[in-house]
Amino acid sequence: MTQTTPTRTRNQGTRGPRVAALHIVFPPHRYPQSQLTAALTARMPTKSAARTYLAQKVQSNAGVTARHFSLPLDELLELTGRNDFTETNRVWLDTALELGQQALTEALHTAGMDPQEVDALFSTTVTGLAVPSLEARLAHRMGLRQDIKRIPLFGSGCAGGAAGLARLHDYLRAHPGHVAVLLAVELCSLVYRQKDTSMANVVAGGLFGDGAAAVVAVGPHRPGTLAGPELTDTHSWLVPDTEDTLGWEIGSFGFKILLAPEVPVLTEEYIPKAVHDFLGRHSLIPSQISSWIVHGGGPKVLTAVERALGLPPEALTLTRQSLAARGNLSSVSVLDVLHTAFKTPPPPGTPGLVIAMGPGFAIEQVLLHW
Repeated sequence: MTQTTPTRTRNQGTRGPRVAALHIVFPPHRYPQSQLTAALTARMPTKSAARTYLAQKVQSNAGVTARHFSLPLDELLELTGRNDFTETNRVWLDTALELGQQALTEALHTAGMDPQEVDALFSTTVTGLAVPSLEARLAHRMGLRQDIKRIPLFGSGCAGGAAGLARLHDYLRAHPGHVAVLLAVELCSLVYRQKDTSMANVVAGGLFGDGAAAVVAVGPHRPGTLAGPELTDTHSWLVPDTEDTLGWEIGSFGFKILLAPEVPVLTEEYIPKAVHDFLGRHSLIPSQISSWIVHGGGPKVLTAVERALGLPPEALTLTRQSLAARGNLSSVSVLDVLHTAFKTPPPPGTPGLVIAMGPGFAIEQVLLHW
């Protein structure tokens, strides 16, 4: 196992970077889970009644009531049925740029900042490929400075939102007077494979949705009073010999999901040490965390987190609400939960913890103080 080098703790008199604004956007095409399940199972290539029943049962138990998709459902089914990665990736790029620009524009507006004030732009995505990357294309479209520092992240998957927040923290610690922005865009519907009857694909077909998020953060030397939480510290944890547990198999067909049934087991086994080691650096224990900003990986994963850390039933309420209303948004999910937490923040100085699991098998954490 590997972990990050310990950094200074908050009680040493230093302030961390702070979130100035966070904005979430979704495609306009929203469907109830029952409609999606009926449409997807009707397109399954097998005529086995048992297989269809299993798919319906899995998707009905996903804890999801509705999801946003990048295209109208009939257009999406036609596109994904052709199994044409070139065309699918073109749609992904067009939609990702549109949603990404909306999210960035609104986040900067909320923060009261002009695009020219942004010093660094991070992007994370795992549902499409683009070179130049998303943030490079958006820099030109949005009038960001020509000397902006660009940091594209790819491959973090569902952990990307937490990892992106961590990289914002690291950058702004090194550049305490700067403004840095994180953009997360995931269009999971476009990588669904109709002809794949594997259990991993059936589960993914019932869980994942589309969305984008932008986070504006400022260094501790940046003047002004901000309402968002402080990014106090970060922690990364890799579990060895788990590379095939979660991720993509990539080929001429595009992306094929890897989603092993052991993910909840790995979560329950490794989350306790990762969390206790991290919180221990700050003389904290789980019962002192008031805001649990946990990635919505699915009902079994959330139950594993609750069991492993001994959390009360209400601790993951915001995550379960996000999963139900929008599905698993990959890297965007944990930012969606954080966005909801912004609406009713706890008292100033209260600690919160961001946790997301992703390919690797990786556990990414960010300690917050409101």
